[in-house]
Amino acid sequence: MAPLLPRKSKQEAELPFEPSHTQGVKAEEVLGVSSPESSASTSGFPGILCVSELTRRIMALLEDGIGAVWVEGEISNLRRQASGHSYFTLKDEFAQLACVLFARSAIGQKFALRDGLQVRLHGQISVYQPRGQYQLVVRMVQAKGEGVLQARFEELKCRLAAEGLFNQKRKRSIPRFPRRIGVVTSPSGAAIRDFLQVLHRRHPGLSVLVSPVRVQGKGAAAEIAAAIAELSLGSDAIGKVDVIVITRGGGSLEDLWEFNEEIVARAIASSTVPVVSAVGHEIDFSIADFVADLRAPTPSAAAELLASDAVELINRSVSLVARIARETEVSIERFCAQEHRLGSSPLFRDPLRRLNEARQTSDRLQENLESYLERRMEHLSATIATAAAMIQLAQPSQRLIHSRQKFTLLEEQIQRLALHRLERESTRLSRLRATLSALSPEATLARGFSITKSSDGKVITASAQAKSGDHLLTHFAKGDVLSSVVDSVP
Repeated sequence: MAPLLPRKSKQEAELPFEPSHTQGVKAEEVLGVSSPESSASTSGFPGILCVSELTRRIMALLEDGIGAVWVEGEISNLRRQASGHSYFTLKDEFAQLACVLFARSAIGQKFALRDGLQVRLHGQISVYQPRGQYQLVVRMVQAKGEGVLQARFEELKCRLAAEGLFNQKRKRSIPRFPRRIGVVTSPSGAAIRDFLQVLHRRHPGLSVLVSPVRVQGKGAAAEIAAAIAELSLGSDAIGKVDVIVITRGGGSLEDLWEFNEEIVARAIASSTVPVVSAVGHEIDFSIADFVADLRAPTPSAAAELLASDAVELINRSVSLVARIARETEVSIERFCAQEHRLGSSPLFRDPLRRLNEARQTSDRLQENLESYLERRMEHLSATIATAAAMIQLAQPSQRLIHSRQKFTLLEEQIQRLALHRLERESTRLSRLRATLSALSPEATLARGFSITKSSDGKVITASAQAKSGDHLLTHFAKGDVLSSVVDSVP
């Protein structure tokens, strides 16, 4: 079913038109000056219309009676002008329709028009008066099958990007060691099971708070937005979370549409807690992905991103503790053996006193060793934390995701700037072309003037240059006249 857009007024519909194609209205009519055609209608019999008046009535009937419509068909006879405007015919098996796409309306279009392309157009039915031909003034072009939801998706994406909601500078970093994670999802879906399975396998002690919502159907977007706001603010009942994950399994554009709603996007942007979006599969992108502080390809990937640092630190800490325990046992055994050798040596006159001294020395050395081992363990723990932070910052997958998002935004900005520059230069060229046309000799001749030359080709500008009997050639707008001078009058 073709999507319906809000009906525009006649004045709004005419704003994007180029001056040279303003619905065929003459300059005299715009300024309120009577034209020869309009005066002819009143000079004859009552009730008899001139062609222009009848055409304007037909145009008013079409614009008011039909107005803005969606229509689909095949493009043929495509003609692109230097001004950037495109003229083509939209046809089906039984009929055809003249169409015009002005350069201003083509800004931001993602694909080029070509003959044979099946498209869906939205525009205003009007009449091009100089030819008395009705036509469709195109506002929007979609590839056939793109659908209403995709158009809404692109419109919201462009609008939120212009507001800065996708800007990387406003996004927060995800905590390396979250102690409590809030999850907004359906409690009965496969996404939460996959997320918890991976998360608890990698970090069994991590606390998870699930906020159950519907992820599909009417009203689901409002539930998702409310759950994000609740987890962001926290309360005595639910407590605080360090990061929020919104997730659901894959599906079609219609299935994932609740995560493309503006209310969800603004709830993510307003959250005081970093938000991770893990909606659908790796190939699925939603508005929530662009607004969130981090986009995970799948629910399982989100769990891996949040628990990866903790797993590495736990494994490394266990290895260091075991190593310290082994070194401590070896040191104690070595000092005990040394104590035994000193106690049994014949060099000591008072073995018991020497033994007690050795034991005190052993106790002191053991204390020094324990203090050294404690400092060493703290140093190693700090080194591990620093290395883990560097690894997190150097993760190529996360940097690649951010780079792709930044590249997409830059590409869209470049396209808009290039099209704007092209439109501005085209307008300037049109003005220069009109100025040159007004100053050309042909325009002067068309206003009733003529140019007279002598037989040797020189232009005659005064009667004194022509003598009796000379042959002169006079140029008019249409045709030339050869004459002979009888007499000249000063």
